[in-house]
Amino acid sequence: MTIRILGHIRYNWLRNLLRVSGGVRSFILTCVTSLLLQENIKISKHDDEPLLSIIEGNQPFFICEKMVSKFGQNRTQTVKMTALLSWYTMSQNPNMAQLEGHVLHPLWVRCDMSDPAGTSWLGAETVYVGGKATAVKLYTVQTCCIAVLQKVGATADETSFMTMDQLKQEHQNRHHSSALVTKGWAEYNLFCLVKEESLVIDSQSRVTATFRWTNVEKMLESPPLSSVVTLQIKVTVGDIRSPMFQKFRELEFLLTLAEGLRTGEIEWLDLPETRSTVDLTRELIEGLENVANAVPGQNLKGSENQKSKTDSVLGFSSMLMERGDLDFTEQLWEKMRKSVTSYQDITDSLKLVIKAVRFGQIKPWVHRDSSSSLSRLIVQSYQQQVDTVPLTGLTPAIMLLELGLDKMRKDYINYLVGKELTTLNHLSYYLSTQVDLQEQVVRLKKLHHLLEILGTCCSFLSLPHERLFFFTQSCLQYYKTAPYNEEHVFEMQIKPALISHFYHTEQPTSWAVEVSSGQGSREVKTSWHLSDKPLVDHVPFDSVSAESEKTAYFRTLVCCSLANFI
Repeated sequence: MTIRILGHIRYNWLRNLLRVSGGVRSFILTCVTSLLLQENIKISKHDDEPLLSIIEGNQPFFICEKMVSKFGQNRTQTVKMTALLSWYTMSQNPNMAQLEGHVLHPLWVRCDMSDPAGTSWLGAETVYVGGKATAVKLYTVQTCCIAVLQKVGATADETSFMTMDQLKQEHQNRHHSSALVTKGWAEYNLFCLVKEESLVIDSQSRVTATFRWTNVEKMLESPPLSSVVTLQIKVTVGDIRSPMFQKFRELEFLLTLAEGLRTGEIEWLDLPETRSTVDLTRELIEGLENVANAVPGQNLKGSENQKSKTDSVLGFSSMLMERGDLDFTEQLWEKMRKSVTSYQDITDSLKLVIKAVRFGQIKPWVHRDSSSSLSRLIVQSYQQQVDTVPLTGLTPAIMLLELGLDKMRKDYINYLVGKELTTLNHLSYYLSTQVDLQEQVVRLKKLHHLLEILGTCCSFLSLPHERLFFFTQSCLQYYKTAPYNEEHVFEMQIKPALISHFYHTEQPTSWAVEVSSGQGSREVKTSWHLSDKPLVDHVPFDSVSAESEKTAYFRTLVCCSLANFI
């Protein structure tokens, strides 16, 4: 007999059922086929379902659900799903001689809460000892209703919450154990707590703090100072409210230039400067000429320093750090990035500069470690030997991109090394000029993302230098091998006391407690979850108005039973 629905699905446990012999085989096969076909059920492998990931950890699992209908429903009746879990369990029983054992992932089924307990998930997970199945854990997930309204939704009424005694009793009713361990878990969205202070960051960025502790005494208790705390930091660059926004605008122009060189077509940004690039460049050259003529032989560095104080500021909120050493090429970059609107602007401006350098009108100072083509020409002019540079093709745009890379790298070095968050040796990957320009741009972009993250930690969280130092090293190490990714969540371990002013006066976005007994693979848990967003996504939730200013929570109870194979 061939079952078409199984043709392209990796159902090891169903294949296992097909190996059963005789009447047992015929009976189970008939039941499974009937349920799968009549209920239009599919089974797929997952590792990203929020609630199940909490329960199962990092291991993958199978989810059994209805194919989504035109009404959008992907759940089925609890009683029918119970039968499916029974067949899964039977396929794992080593005492049935007709069956061949296979190590399987846990199986979870979506339910429609039609039973009295309001079951939204059922699950089965086989317990293996030495590769042999010895027991199965059976899970039930109940999404709790609001008692008076009999609606499935969030509530701020703490009297409707389960108490610790009730949760312990629920666990003991199933497991009859007197040695119980309690563990707490809470998550605070730190950005939400200061949303009125216009400090931070856009809705795509977030900083959350996850607390874990033992010996929970009451529901919704504040995490103790003995908790283990992990910060999860995800920052999206380019928010106008970010203290790094002006630096982002500079990077944005550089990225536009690099993309234009890659594709052959540049889409110019709307720039703040109304004066032409050529006029600004000519003014910069004339300014240097006037200084040199007024005081013959004067070192121009001092004059350029004064200009740079208004041209380049790198800092976070109250942690301002000004660069007082902008050289001529960096000042030229600042003028051009704010005014260039065409390829011709770049060409004409660079012609003016190279002509002034070649004929000795100016002898500007440049950083010794500058790597741009224009810097090399200026250094050559000190010995009255300037190479001929044909400003044709993509050469002018490449030269301008080099100026930007040089300038922004020094900005970032100025902050990171100046604040003693890292050393030049640790930055060597990001500062290398031995790779092509496009790769240099990617590495600079990574460095900017890191600066945005550090800006958040400095200005928003006020974390101590020691924590920032080690966090900086871990971020730098991550980006040496990982591609640029604003969705990546960076993690940092801190002491609760460092952010106590955030969470002692606020309510968590999620809070959970688990009661457990047993050890190793035979450990069983009963847990109670409170969350400001539903942990179950396939059940329709009623909109319930909250008269309290307290956070309204969705409530979820997860129970586990251990069934031994005798």
